Amino acid sequence: MENLFSDRVRDVPRSFIREILKDALVPGTISFAGGLPNRNLFPVKEIQAATQTVFERYGNDLFQYSASEGFLPLREWIAHRYKEKGLEVPVEHILITSGSQQGLDLLGKTVLNEGDGVIIEEPGYLGAIQAFTVYRPKFLPVPVSETGMETEHLETLVQSEKIKLIYTVPNFQNPSGITYPEENRQKIAQILKGTETVFIEDDPYGDLRFSKNKNTSFYSLLPEQTVLLGSFSKIVIPGFRIGWIVASEPLMEKLVVAKQAADLHTNAFSQCVLHQYVSDYSLDAHISKIISAYRGQKEVMLKSILKHFPEEVSCTRPEGGMFLWVTLPKRLAALDLFDLAVKDKVVFVPGDPFYIGQTNVHTLRLNFSCSDAETIETGILRLSKAIKKMLSGRSVQ
Repeated sequence: MENLFSDRVRDVPRSFIREILKDALVPGTISFAGGLPNRNLFPVKEIQAATQTVFERYGNDLFQYSASEGFLPLREWIAHRYKEKGLEVPVEHILITSGSQQGLDLLGKTVLNEGDGVIIEEPGYLGAIQAFTVYRPKFLPVPVSETGMETEHLETLVQSEKIKLIYTVPNFQNPSGITYPEENRQKIAQILKGTETVFIEDDPYGDLRFSKNKNTSFYSLLPEQTVLLGSFSKIVIPGFRIGWIVASEPLMEKLVVAKQAADLHTNAFSQCVLHQYVSDYSLDAHISKIISAYRGQKEVMLKSILKHFPEEVSCTRPEGGMFLWVTLPKRLAALDLFDLAVKDKVVFVPGDPFYIGQTNVHTLRLNFSCSDAETIETGILRLSKAIKKMLSGRSVQ
C-alpha cells in the first residue's frame, strides 16, 4: 500500500497540534494548545442578520458558481481597508482564498520547485512548514527573537544560497508572539532589495494589537517583492475559511491559475455574507472587543507565570496576538514536560514542530485567547507544578 502514495505526501507529517488536541478532549483538561479565537466573541447575531440580508438581496444567485478571484465587493472592501492603513493595493492584485492556509499552498504550488531555498523563521509557523513541505524545498531556518529576525544569518544565506521564498509572520508571530522592531524591518528590506526572492508577509494577527504602536509593512519597504497574506479567521470567524493573497502581476496571474486548478473559487455564499457583515457593522468596533478581552487574558497569564513558574523559566511579553512563548532551562525537554503535564490535565504545544530538524527542544507555546481568567490561573498553576517536578528530577513515568 505504501507504493500507492506520492513522494510529496509521504514526506509531509500530520499536524502535530491536531494530534495533541485529542488530549484536550479529556474531561477536566485545560488546554493552552490550540490557536483558536475565542468562540464567545464571534458576532453571531450580526452574521445571522447579514445572512438574511444577502438572501433577500441576491436570491438564487447566491448559489451559482463565482469568479476565481473572489467576490468583487469583498475584494474592493479589502483594498479600501489597506488604503486606510496607508497601503495602495489594486483590487486586481487581491485573490480570495479558502483561509490563508490555502494561500500558502497556492504560493508553494506556483513558486517552488523541489530543492528551492525557502527561508523560514525559527521558531516558525508549523502550518507554513507543513504546506511548503509538500513541494520539497530546502528549508533554511533563520532565528527570530524579541529583536526580530537575525539579520547577519539572513544576509549570509542570501549571499550563499539561491533563495526563492522567505516566509514571515512579523506581527505577534505564531508561535512566539514577537514583533519585528522597525530597525529590524528596515535592515531585512535592505538585505533583500534587488534580489528575486519572494517575501511573504503573513499578517493574521496584525489587527489584534494591544498597544498603539504600529510597524511599517514590508509591502511598503519591498513593494515589488512582497506578497501579503490576510485572513478574517482571527478577527471575525474562522469557520467561513476566508482569507486572501495580495500579489502583483505576473505572480497573481499564475496564482489564479493554481486557484482554478485547486477549487475553481472559494465559497461564494460565505464571501457574500462576510461582505454584508463588514458593510453593515463596524469591524473596528468588533476588533476592539476582541483586543480588550485578549489583553486581559494575556495579562492574567503573564501574572500567573511570574507568580508560579520557577525563575529559570522565561517567556515573551507580546503586545498583541494570541500566544506566549516559554523557554525552559536547556536541560528540560518540552515533550517530556507535556507527558507529565497531561497527567495533571493541562496541555500546551511543545516547541518541536516549530523547528526544522530539531527535537526535544526546551521551548513551548501557550495560547491565552480561549480561556477565562480563572481557567488560566488554574492551568498555569498545574503547569508550574509539572515544571517543578521535572526540575527536581522526578520521573515523568
